Amino acid sequence: MNEFLEMGGYAAFVWPAYGLSAGVLVVIAWLSIRDLKNTQNTFEKLSGEKEKSK
Repeated sequence: MNEFLEMGGYAAFVWPAYGLSAGVLVVIAWLSIRDLKNTQNTFEKLSGEKEKSK
């Protein structure tokens, strides 16, 4: 197991790369969910205004 974690001597490069990649994916997911909620709220507001004007 220790050999795997050392990554053949490249652990100092591999593990930070994995961490950075995971962090970027989390940020992208968070931003996507936030934008989806904002878009849904905007759609609901515009739909409500359209119904009121009829």
